[in-house]
Amino acid sequence: MPLDELRDLLLRRRCPMEVRDLVWAHLVTQARTYGGDWTTACIGMALPGLAPVCRWMGARFPGAPDDVHAEVLAGFLRGLASTDLDRPGIVARLRWTAFRAGHAALLEALAAPMPVMSGFRSLPPPVPWGHPDLVLARAVRREVISRTEADLIGTTRLDKDSIADWADRNRTTLAAAYKARNRAEQRLVLFLRDESQDTNPDDPVAAQVQAELAPTTSCGADRTGTRGRRARVAVDPRAVPLEESHET
Repeated sequence: MPLDELRDLLLRRRCPMEVRDLVWAHLVTQARTYGGDWTTACIGMALPGLAPVCRWMGARFPGAPDDVHAEVLAGFLRGLASTDLDRPGIVARLRWTAFRAGHAALLEALAAPMPVMSGFRSLPPPVPWGHPDLVLARAVRREVISRTEADLIGTTRLDKDSIADWADRNRTTLAAAYKARNRAEQRLVLFLRDESQDTNPDDPVAAQVQAELAPTTSCGADRTGTRGRRARVAVDPRAVPLEESHET
């Protein structure tokens, strides 16, 4: 089967994660054994996931975009050599390795001293804006959510994988997975709402996000007459698919 046809099949939502992992385990093993064309094949197969990372990094990199693109690719190649093929989600972990390499290069470039004659400098967007993977990574670093919860949200919300597949891979029930995601997303909403309060109040985008993340209460106030910071905070119901509402 031509690799481009195989890639299209793997990208279909109905393709089971087990099939994706089996194919990627074979590709990575071939790349490690023979290199050359097999390594190139792995890059081509991963391109739909690497291209958005490169675009986001390149748009924020203060130098030539090709430099940060090269770092993303180098991170992916390091992942090919080191990723554990016995764990599920091989391609997702390869993409994370590539993202982390590009992000490290981006932070290093932004932290470098500006030329004396330069009056301008590219900066990443203020919080809570940013690549969704970066937002999740920041929430894990702040201990708002765990790595497992970040993987649950990233896999089922961003990668659009089935939450049933995630629950099966992680040896938990579907109901437990829904509850875990809902609780993690509530903490994430609070975290982003708190961060958005530090943004420019005249920024119309910030104002819109603060409105979307505003807390809701069942009575408008708690028993003491003040709004609880964490109690009775609900995720915007528009963010939860209707078929999942009975679990949340």
